[in-house]
Amino acid sequence: MENLFDQPINRENTRSLKWDFTEERFGVKDALPMWVADMDFASPQCIIDALKNRAAHPVYGYTGPSNPLYESIIHWMRKKHDWNIHKSWITFSSGVVSALATCVQALSNPGDKILLQSPVYTPFFHVIKTNDREVVNSQLKLINGRYELDFEDFEEKLKSGVKLFLFCSPHNPGGRIWTKEELTKIGELCTRYNVTMISDEIHADLALPGYQHIPLATLGDFSNRTITCMAPSKTFNIAGIQASIMITENRELQAKITAHQQKQGFHGLNLFALEAMEAAYRDGEAWLNEAVSYIYINTKLAIEYIQKEIPQLKPMKPEASYLLWIDCRDLGLTDQEIQDKLLKEAKLILEPGPKYGPGGEGWVRMNLGCTRTTLMDGLNRLKKAFL
Repeated sequence: MENLFDQPINRENTRSLKWDFTEERFGVKDALPMWVADMDFASPQCIIDALKNRAAHPVYGYTGPSNPLYESIIHWMRKKHDWNIHKSWITFSSGVVSALATCVQALSNPGDKILLQSPVYTPFFHVIKTNDREVVNSQLKLINGRYELDFEDFEEKLKSGVKLFLFCSPHNPGGRIWTKEELTKIGELCTRYNVTMISDEIHADLALPGYQHIPLATLGDFSNRTITCMAPSKTFNIAGIQASIMITENRELQAKITAHQQKQGFHGLNLFALEAMEAAYRDGEAWLNEAVSYIYINTKLAIEYIQKEIPQLKPMKPEASYLLWIDCRDLGLTDQEIQDKLLKEAKLILEPGPKYGPGGEGWVRMNLGCTRTTLMDGLNRLKKAFL
């Protein structure tokens, strides 16, 4: 199956955010886009077939989630994450970012304090600020090239009257998979200060070889104060289909979330999202295993290349996903200068670190979910920018 991932696919003129909007967004025509987090690989054939089969039926009326869909989700969580969930715990959403926003709106009020840990996925800030809540930040500590949780600061921030905690697990952009001990301590502290945890675990299925993701809700006595947001979108490269799930055993929290979805007018996923999700979780495991193996080699190649050819840069070794977080601070450049060199001199588009909040200054994020040919092109352009 490796040949599948080596196969270049022309994504231009497909309304691709990554490939079709570079000039509009970045002012350049021929830059290589390695920024937004979708992969350039063909999605699993099982999903393609499921969508074709459903599209072949000429009626696209109202639909709803079937028992086989619920069973595929339940089976996936049990097999991949050793997590026994029930059908009644599952609530559907169009995406994890939408789910985060819904949780913020349903479980807090304007002016409430919501905790996050920067640098972190940009929408965490947006869903708090745009809903008139207050961002409380417990910044991660960078120790020996690896992010660690600052539990002393974390507890101090919880004491300040925080209502919700938005948690990124595995971490984006750094790729950390948090340990059982770290997760347990997070849960214990949030329980002590009566804080509800919203855990974004969209990269959970993309743990790299040697690592195992642990869902926060599977630990300790705090599962009833946790809402887990997951999706097949990153896992199977179907972000454009817009399908995700929220999982919680707390019926009160779930009722508040579904009541708010009704206020928004959300009545469920579209029929193609339902088909794609079921096919992915039922039949996509073999494809995923091959994809993770391919990404793992890409990651090793990228880190080795940067260490050898661009030693001023320091890539953080990821434990999950296809994103590489690169420390550019030794270049002695401002973030604007870094972006200017990437765009104007190398024609390479990477995510700028400041987007991820305090601690992201001087960093960039690179998407490695691409063919080896594209990867080497990107790495050579990275070298051109800074040497």
